[in-house]
Amino acid sequence: MIFFTKRKKRLLVVDDSEIDLILVESMLQDKYTVLPTNSGKEALDFLLHADSPDLILLDLIMPDMDGWETFSQIRALSSISHIPISFLTSEDGTAEQNRAREIGAADYILKPFTKKGLEKRVKAILKKFPLKKEKPKS
Repeated sequence: MIFFTKRKKRLLVVDDSEIDLILVESMLQDKYTVLPTNSGKEALDFLLHADSPDLILLDLIMPDMDGWETFSQIRALSSISHIPISFLTSEDGTAEQNRAREIGAADYILKPFTKKGLEKRVKAILKKFPLKKEKPKS
């Protein structure tokens, strides 16, 4: 008898805080494959050279390339622009949340969060934005 195991959804987590990366990974690793990266540049490099994740969780406040710039660069690249992106941040201002909605973010998750709350939001995003087939690389 042959058994097939369902592939865990892959989440790319982008945050310059090692503590936050460890926290998110520990909360989600039972249900998802968590791929932590420390910067927008590292995330873009990963996205261009590895299999696409099913979802990107992106911090806003990072040195060098912030979350807004990272989001913009991902959306500008047709081969990866289809991946849903949710901001995962401590920036709780209405202006930031409105901007995220306007530019097409899948969600805006505020830190701090609980394991149950984060799992629920990630599950809802993945259901709402099932990953489409990867666009051909130009």
